Amino acid sequence: MEAVTENWDLYFRGFGYTLFLFLVAGLASMLLGTFLAACRVGPIAVLSKATAVYVTVVRNTPLVIVFAFFAFAAPLFGIHFRWLDVHIGDYDFTSFYGAAVVSLTLYTSVFVCEALRSGVNAVPLGQAEAARAIGLPFAGVMSNVILPQAFRASVPPLASVQIALIKNTSVAAVFGMAEATATMRGLNNNYSAGVPLFIAFAIGYIVLVELFSFGAFRLERHWRIAR
Repeated sequence: MEAVTENWDLYFRGFGYTLFLFLVAGLASMLLGTFLAACRVGPIAVLSKATAVYVTVVRNTPLVIVFAFFAFAAPLFGIHFRWLDVHIGDYDFTSFYGAAVVSLTLYTSVFVCEALRSGVNAVPLGQAEAARAIGLPFAGVMSNVILPQAFRASVPPLASVQIALIKNTSVAAVFGMAEATATMRGLNNNYSAGVPLFIAFAIGYIVLVELFSFGAFRLERHWRIAR
């Protein structure tokens, strides 16, 4: 365990990057996923079918390929993140961070979309019809009637999606992001620490997942009582 005890700063910095990736990509994927869900259940047939195709393609594409596209192929089409160069304390947010956030956001958002769509389907049809009867447009029906109830019904699957995102941040290690998994690999190369090092980093991921799970459970319980 000396690889960790002698390098606590690297250990916590690695999980700091993991947390930053999760927070930014998690929020962005919720926003994009909500938009996609609205498009899928919307009245515009062309937009609904196009969104369904997009969700199907991305959902069935391995996350590594999404990362590889933004790391290697996207710059050939002029899509790059070289403009990103932010430094906060010991943390450097450069093009690698930008590519990782976009990859995780696009991948996770389709699962958010499907989780929310199941919540939308759980809302009684009569409520949407009543909202339209009093003159609310589709956007008003979604924002004021459907989505608030859909979010309540979708807390467990949405929590599972975000928990998967926490673990999926480890893929960024392969593409130059110095998050927790990359830090673990570097320490193992320097110390040949083996199993104890893996256990130490596994505990870190478990702590993050359990903290998020606890928050999601409290939110679900609060909304269930509120109903």
